[in-house]
Amino acid sequence: MDVKDLNELAQSLFQKKGMLNTLHQELADNFYPERADFEYSRSLGEEFAAHLMTSYPVLVRRDLSDQVGMMLRPVGQPWFKIAPVDPEREDFESKAWLEFAANVQRRAMYDKAAMLSRALKEGDNDFTTFGQCVISSEIIWDNKKEGPHLLHRCWHLRDMVWQEDCYGSVGNRFRRWKPTCRELYRLFKDKNSPSVTKNATGNSKQQASEVDVMHMVVEADLYDMEERKKGDKPWVSIFYDSTNRHIIEAVPTYSPYYIVPRWQTVSGSQYAYSPASIVALPDARLLQAMTRTLLEAGEKIANPPMVATDEVVRSDVAIYAGGITWVDRDYDEKLGEALRPLTQDARGIPIGIDMMRDSRGMLHQAFYLNKLNFPDRAGDMTAYEVSQRVQEYIRNALPLFEPMEAEYNGQICELDFELLRRAGAFGSPYQIPKILQGAKTDFTFMSPLHDAIESQKTQKFLEMGQLLAAAMQMDQDTAAIPDAVTAFRDALHGAGIPTKWTRDPMVVEQMKEEADAQKQAQAMIESAVPASQAALNMGKASQAAAGAPAMV
Repeated sequence: MDVKDLNELAQSLFQKKGMLNTLHQELADNFYPERADFEYSRSLGEEFAAHLMTSYPVLVRRDLSDQVGMMLRPVGQPWFKIAPVDPEREDFESKAWLEFAANVQRRAMYDKAAMLSRALKEGDNDFTTFGQCVISSEIIWDNKKEGPHLLHRCWHLRDMVWQEDCYGSVGNRFRRWKPTCRELYRLFKDKNSPSVTKNATGNSKQQASEVDVMHMVVEADLYDMEERKKGDKPWVSIFYDSTNRHIIEAVPTYSPYYIVPRWQTVSGSQYAYSPASIVALPDARLLQAMTRTLLEAGEKIANPPMVATDEVVRSDVAIYAGGITWVDRDYDEKLGEALRPLTQDARGIPIGIDMMRDSRGMLHQAFYLNKLNFPDRAGDMTAYEVSQRVQEYIRNALPLFEPMEAEYNGQICELDFELLRRAGAFGSPYQIPKILQGAKTDFTFMSPLHDAIESQKTQKFLEMGQLLAAAMQMDQDTAAIPDAVTAFRDALHGAGIPTKWTRDPMVVEQMKEEADAQKQAQAMIESAVPASQAALNMGKASQAAAGAPAMV
């Protein structure tokens, strides 16, 4: 396919996505009003939530998105580790190098210029509300102030479409972009069309004119390009000026540029959904309607409508504090009050409040907020009871954390790791331990779910100690059954103890041999002392026996 065919494919995908934008607009109106610009352009200074009667649906969405960031990527502590897929390739040397690589990657990702925190914050809200987000990661080389660094950005779902490949993964990616001529010229210089170059060097109005650009990241075998140029790079990044029908740039790359974390997918669609907002949408609408009704009922109770007798009230009805309403003095009150409030029945308000509480509880459950708290551990709980509580927490939290770890954190870490590795951030490839060369690596994450799973190793180690103590009371030989050294290392790893805090097994073995040799030497010395003392006593006795006749 050439660029024109790919551009037509992208336009077709955007056209088919129209109804999904309508759904996203409805979800944003109820849960994420700051992002509710899928079907219209919002003016600067326009109020986001003027149409809402209550902010509770927005609050539950905000709480869940905040919890995603806090629990999956806690600030101030390492939240990911690198490990080989094959456990046979994991020894002390490989662990130390992988921890070094993870520290280098962590510093690069959280560099101020990388803007990771901003992109993830926006992505968390999109992921929670719409079930997916789009985040780009690249290395900026031409920034003279900051030097080469990572750059992360979150893109509006309105401007993104993608396809699934034959294996169900996200394949071709397309993004609509409307940069100004000045911005486009600053990025691509003379690669632009003559029209853009002319406007970029013209007056301020020409420089501010916008251009329709399509960024396409497609599989390399889909785009017509010389195989020599493609090499072994699996992707091709194309910037196409749709306004002027001009190819700005088409380069093969190792990176797909955009990652698309998806929460809950359904067969037959490349787009995902949020199980939280989709389930909560009816309750959110109902809560808005009930809040409006209760507000109107409360206003009528506090400020009831008035009933006035015709041609008796001589002035406007003043229902404000201190107000005076003038009545004809000739009116006879026996005929009824000239001015009286309309009787209101407030017995339905408590029922409405109970219904609102029920809707809020449903929203709380729909956004998993009742499953995020780790179970409390009472002081008198046994190890078995603690283990069962942890298992219950894992079962409840698994639907929330499992797709986020693999789809969200995993894609970001893998893409950044590959970018940094090819940029030489981890040093020479020859410095990688031989056991790791050519090995596939994977990322593990420090989430509550992972912590609960890993903490079971520590708990199992303590349980083994209790069982061993009970067994030794019956038979002392049972102390030889468990491999305490291996079990203790696994327990330390499960507790998150860094590898550099521990010694190499070879060093430990050498220290053990030296300690055994020292014990043997000490035992020989201690056994030699009684023998030498006995020899000395025998010598003294023989001397005394030889000198006895002379003395006589």
